[in-house]
Amino acid sequence: MNKKLIGIGLAIAFVVAFGSCKPKQSAYKSVYEAAKEKEMDETTTTSTAVSKPATTTPSYTSSTESVRKEKVTPVYESDAANLKAYSVVVASMAMKPGAESLKERFTNDGYNVILVKNEQGYYRVIIASYDSKDQAVAKKNEVLSRYNELGDLTTLKAKYGIPFNDWWILQREY
Repeated sequence: MNKKLIGIGLAIAFVVAFGSCKPKQSAYKSVYEAAKEKEMDETTTTSTAVSKPATTTPSYTSSTESVRKEKVTPVYESDAANLKAYSVVVASMAMKPGAESLKERFTNDGYNVILVKNEQGYYRVIIASYDSKDQAVAKKNEVLSRYNELGDLTTLKAKYGIPFNDWWILQREY
């Protein structure tokens, strides 16, 4: 009987000692989510908890359109010739498979999509690239207007998985 109590005591001590040493998955998950949220904050100018269907697409002239300057390199050598000074970025992703999946969806809709990677390791999904800011802004407005005419942008957000109010112009630094 005494040996039973010692055995049970050792078993309980073993469980307590080694049970508290295992890594906490929730800690890793919260760090990942915080990093992902930070990435989204960097690439998003506005975010809302509740999406309202858009009825009009804002139109900007190139003089009021803001640009983000980044040093980027094409992910695929075949895209290098098509990458110009100003590009319309539709998404920024930390993981290459997600960027490639989005590229495929836009390519299936007729766009010549370019994937680039910036110095921080983020993948930028570009649907158009031009030598001038005016051309890039015009293309961004044209595409958003076309999607707005096809149906509200919320429905299209579901199709592509990206918010359409977060598109931006990238000015390539060399």
